[in-house]
Amino acid sequence: MTVRALAVTVSTRAAGGVYEDRSGPLLAELLREWGCQVDGPRVVPDGEPVLSVLKEAVEEGYQVVVTSGGTGLTPTDRTPEMTRQVIERDVPGIAEAIRQRGSVATAILSRGLAGTAGGTLIVNLPGSTGGVREGMAVLGPVLAHAVSQIGGGDHPRPGDGG
Repeated sequence: MTVRALAVTVSTRAAGGVYEDRSGPLLAELLREWGCQVDGPRVVPDGEPVLSVLKEAVEEGYQVVVTSGGTGLTPTDRTPEMTRQVIERDVPGIAEAIRQRGSVATAILSRGLAGTAGGTLIVNLPGSTGGVREGMAVLGPVLAHAVSQIGGGDHPRPGDGG
């Protein structure tokens, strides 16, 4: 099964051309390595543009949307607030595991969420390349199964070859 995914970079400075987006291209590459057909990265500023891109992605039928950035504590970090307005069902274990996987003490300050909206899994990752690598190390191995489950698939059982 090929998973249709969208990579989104949330950064006002990268969207404004102040610096080059490094986490988005890495995110897209890692999603491809996990077998996804990837669009993006779409680079959007913090705040309301995140809400817009998430709503559009759900409407466009993406199975997975992974964001990078906007999950910290600064006043402009509002990715979780925008994500909360879109998701219908929380999947807290993904976000918890991503924070636990973090190799730096500040990983616990990430407020990223994970959940579903319609047939779309939405996951927020930190904006650093390290945060993207660690987050995808958690998400990658469960991605196909999560997408299958969202689509109504059954759990693999011993002896099923899955």
